Amino acid sequence: MSQSREPSVSLLLYHAFKWSVVSPMLHVYFKGRIYGAENVPQTGPLVVVSNHASNYDPPIISNCVRRPVAYMAKEELFKIPVLSKAIQLYGAYPVSRGSADRAAIRAAMKYLDDGWAVGVFLQGTRTPDGRITDPKRGAALIAAKAKVPLLPICLWGTQAIEQEGSIPRPVPVTVRIGKLIDAPNSNDKEELEALTQECTAAINALHDLGR
Repeated sequence: MSQSREPSVSLLLYHAFKWSVVSPMLHVYFKGRIYGAENVPQTGPLVVVSNHASNYDPPIISNCVRRPVAYMAKEELFKIPVLSKAIQLYGAYPVSRGSADRAAIRAAMKYLDDGWAVGVFLQGTRTPDGRITDPKRGAALIAAKAKVPLLPICLWGTQAIEQEGSIPRPVPVTVRIGKLIDAPNSNDKEELEALTQECTAAINALHDLGR
């Protein structure tokens, strides 16, 4: 690995955004509960795999694992000058919607090589109740190529944040962090599918625990 931790500028941005915006919002506004924080390795590359139900999920997850998590972002966001620079410094990388974007996979590999945590939503899109029903093999493939472990995380309650208007609703949110899952031994389709199903089962089981 070229380095064991994220660049200092990204850590500064992460802490500034976390303590001024995300953490107060999660703990006060959403009455956030976090379980399993001790399962998160604080250094080294890591694939964070989770369910997805709202646009608030990436910063909430990054806050709960206590380190920046680089997420794929819609390529349209990178065409907005000021926002583009900010999200790149924070770790976002572009992906073309509706395509198997090899450039996005290469970007994820680069972040992992630099010691980052990379976030992947297991279903690739938001689901109405937060449960995963149609998981994709992308996270397992990235973990296999980079030979890094996966960390399953479940968000409970975030699907209600953006209902009924643009102002976030003060709904209760719970985040449960599971046990590390070893990287697959190969890129074999069957092994990647089995690992994807293991991640799905782990996340949905955490979701079943509720609040």
